Amino acid sequence: MSLPHASPMALKISSICAMSNRTSTSAQSNRVSSIYPSVPPKTLQELSVQLLQQQQTAWPQLVAGYAALQDVRVREVRFDGYSIYLQCNPKRIVSTGAKVDPASIRERKCFLCQDNLPQEQKGVLYNNEFLVLCNPAPIFDKHLTIAHVEHIPQTIEGFTATFLNLARDVSPGFTVFYNGPKCGASAPDHLHFQACPAGSIPIERDAGAQPKRQLRKTIGSASVYMLTDIGRAAIVVEGEDISSVKSSLDRLNTAMKYALRTKEEPMMNIICSYLDGMWRVIVFPRKRHRPDVYFQDGEERVVISPAAIDVGGLIVTPIEKDFNCVDAVMIQKIYDEVLIDGDAMERIFAML
Repeated sequence: MSLPHASPMALKISSICAMSNRTSTSAQSNRVSSIYPSVPPKTLQELSVQLLQQQQTAWPQLVAGYAALQDVRVREVRFDGYSIYLQCNPKRIVSTGAKVDPASIRERKCFLCQDNLPQEQKGVLYNNEFLVLCNPAPIFDKHLTIAHVEHIPQTIEGFTATFLNLARDVSPGFTVFYNGPKCGASAPDHLHFQACPAGSIPIERDAGAQPKRQLRKTIGSASVYMLTDIGRAAIVVEGEDISSVKSSLDRLNTAMKYALRTKEEPMMNIICSYLDGMWRVIVFPRKRHRPDVYFQDGEERVVISPAAIDVGGLIVTPIEKDFNCVDAVMIQKIYDEVLIDGDAMERIFAML
């Protein structure tokens, strides 16, 4: 079952999608390598893996990105009952160090708009509305960016159903995630999601551990949990019925607005998986974009700009010094600064 949303679909490539013979799309657009739903039928996971394989032979920037990924290092930092991992990944400096203030956004070309993509970059057209692309600065051995075909602002509001359907359609091989416009998204002016191999983000394991789950609400057939003993505030929504899961997320969004006193989309990161017929959505409500250490001078500066993967337990450090020096105390301080505290979490549940 797929839920519609009310967002406009004035597509730049709508003439392609209307063609009766969809297999000829790639001849009509230099961006679209395949279409989902496809003829003959293939899963979105299959089409995405094929795209990755094709692009790793045809797009030099992606070839270099994946070659660099072979040299990344990972270090485990143990806490009481869970672990956080650091990844030293110099290629991610473009994203981690991205200037996302309004003036900088206005002055640069949007790197997710089709007209500005590298000539060799291709994508899978998803449901006539999004283009599945390979991320040229990967964190994982399969890293996708799913960008809207129109240049519209980054927001989950109005696209919750799309997000859930996407998680189902790329399953079981991928998990999808969303970074709010002030929560790690390096393109806050262009709506996009990302996807990585299922189970690659540590919080995915913690979210399924029964001792860490505290049931706080039932909405329709969906269950809403608070995660405990993970060193940071997180909410989990689970269910087999997409309508109930969507309703729960929409109500959570409204509750966060009231509890966090904002009329804009609440600051948050979201991680979503679909397995064995059930959605599991992990939400990290936030209060800040970047921690204090990001703005320090000289050797005191630590270039960590937390997004969904980072708050999910895999902290990307593009600078080797930071990879070597960050310890449990600093990690906890970073989480405390960018994520909400227990009192704010209780206000959210009271409003839910």
